[in-house]
Amino acid sequence: MSPFLANLAEHRTVFATLERLDGAITSAGAAMALSLRTGAKVMFCGNGGSAADSQHLAAELTGRFVADRAPLAGLALTTDSSALSCIGNDYGFERIFARQVEALGRAGDCLLGISTSGNSANVIAAFAAARSRGIVTIGLLGRDGGAMLPLSDIAIIVESSVTARVQEAHILIGHSLIGMVEQALGCDG
Repeated sequence: MSPFLANLAEHRTVFATLERLDGAITSAGAAMALSLRTGAKVMFCGNGGSAADSQHLAAELTGRFVADRAPLAGLALTTDSSALSCIGNDYGFERIFARQVEALGRAGDCLLGISTSGNSANVIAAFAAARSRGIVTIGLLGRDGGAMLPLSDIAIIVESSVTARVQEAHILIGHSLIGMVEQALGCDG
């Protein structure tokens, strides 16, 4: 079997298990829509590929996804290189997202943290900061949910230990969440 066909078979196996996540995904989409409906925002964070997914999903809110609509308040905490390097230098890499949540987050916001292991120290710290401020935490996780699971108000766990397969599922789930937000806010075209 070629590497592509092996990856495709693995992808199909993981995706065949995602149906059971419908309840958590629906809850997460409703929480995000509620935040946006009430004038709050959705913040995103993650590392590596999950940082890229954070930026991607925030852009789907501020730009557009399906509908040509007013922009929605989405913010990727992964994109400000000055803030990341300043906070990382002065407070440590583990605090790069938590400090931003402390500065920018308000009760009623949502924080969607993406971690394929569920054990990213800087996302864990951001969740702790968010929960202490009345910010809903949505964990988009992999493996068994890791240390982020108990800090997640809503946990969406793709139960795979293969990072690439978890990331593939995460972007499908992320797109589904943005679509649900547009639909809930009556702007799904």
